[in-house]
Amino acid sequence: MLPAYRVEQLPLDPEREFGRLAPLVLEIGSGHGGAAIGYAAAHPDHDVLTAEVHLPGVVRMLAVVQDQGLTNVRVYARDAMELLGGGIAPHSLRAVHLFFPDPWPKAKHAKRRFVQRRTIEAIAGVLEPGGELLIGTDHPVYADWTRDQLAAFGPGRVEQIERPAWKDDDGFERKGMAAGRPPLYLRVTFERCGWR
Repeated sequence: MLPAYRVEQLPLDPEREFGRLAPLVLEIGSGHGGAAIGYAAAHPDHDVLTAEVHLPGVVRMLAVVQDQGLTNVRVYARDAMELLGGGIAPHSLRAVHLFFPDPWPKAKHAKRRFVQRRTIEAIAGVLEPGGELLIGTDHPVYADWTRDQLAAFGPGRVEQIERPAWKDDDGFERKGMAAGRPPLYLRVTFERCGWR
């Protein structure tokens, strides 16, 4: 299945990959694809590009994509930073989704967390005006870290929201809830790029 859905050529040409021009959403670290599938099914007029290096998860996602007949999902099975670092045109994404990334809870591992200066700057640069970044986490340390990193970025709006209706609670979210860690969702819109 992978050849039919894999994006290999960068910079990304959405019309070539999806066969149309539509609002484009990038999900970083899609795992087994539950959120991406939910979004794609609920938004057939949007296209979804997932970035995921774990091939068993990609295979599981594509099996469901094929079973459901979804035509608006593609996968980039490599490092998402290749997309954010020039592989996607500036101001071309409707949204970026980042759900339950590795929290790296120890302070000495903070530099490994995905949400940090360079990634926020890159994400803000690929979002179209009015586009949004959705973040989900179940780890209090990561939630605080994320808020601090976003606060250091120039003017923008950070709102705590409920889980989007199209997103399942499977995977890491369900494990976190079973361990007594309720999920936190943040919606971020950037008014301009720049650090304070």
